[in-house]
Amino acid sequence: MATIAATAPAQHVQQPRKVGIWIPAYTLWLREIVRFYRQKARVVGVIASPLLFWFVLGSGFAHSFRSGGAGSGHYLEYFFPGAVVMIVLFTAIFSMMSLIQDRNEGFLLSVLAAPVSRSSIVLGKVLGGATLAAIQGIVFLVFTPLIGVHPDLSAIAISIATIILISFELTALGLAIAWPMDSPQAFHAIVNLILLPLWMLSGALFPASGASGWLRILMRLNPLTYGVDALRLALFPAQHAGLSLTTNLTVTIGFCALTFAASWAIVNRRTNKPAA
Repeated sequence: MATIAATAPAQHVQQPRKVGIWIPAYTLWLREIVRFYRQKARVVGVIASPLLFWFVLGSGFAHSFRSGGAGSGHYLEYFFPGAVVMIVLFTAIFSMMSLIQDRNEGFLLSVLAAPVSRSSIVLGKVLGGATLAAIQGIVFLVFTPLIGVHPDLSAIAISIATIILISFELTALGLAIAWPMDSPQAFHAIVNLILLPLWMLSGALFPASGASGWLRILMRLNPLTYGVDALRLALFPAQHAGLSLTTNLTVTIGFCALTFAASWAIVNRRTNKPAA
């Protein structure tokens, strides 16, 4: 009887019940949105820096640059899609940098200890960062009249869809890079080594047609090139009739799937580290 009494309480111990994927993912997504818009300086900086860079650089090259095979338009016009992608890139970088802050402050450890799937962490973080990046990239489209462009509804819809895809792929790539890291300094080093060159070799600054042979190959192999080309084709279809919107969007969607799968695999990989 004593043995039965001793073991009886164990039968009533409730194991932690795992919740679904969507509620934790929504909670993490909402946390990213709220935290971002509470940081007013961050909101202003993400929009103002690319705007200043676009205007100053575009004005500086206005009379010396002619976008050759990519069209004969003004450089300010040519650089506009690259400025939009720059906003998306900066926002994705800052959003994934918060992942390292969450780890150092212990928040990420508490999430990992909760009865939630790691897939929900990936989904929530990626969707949160991608939402912020997409919103700011879309807001930047209001400056198109400054370069004499007045896109119709179909062009706006394609542009918005392209920005969303680029936001998703860059945020997922940033998560895959930031997850194993413990310090913002290490993340900055990788950003300077991978993400910024990825943007610079995407056709954002200069067309592939005017680059040297080896550089042209790198730009064609760069998946971000196809997102920039899709955005450029949506905004300036007459000047870039040689580009294929279907091909560019297909490659961009494929890169979205690849980066999300990579971030999911890295987060779900079990190691001795508590946050891995």
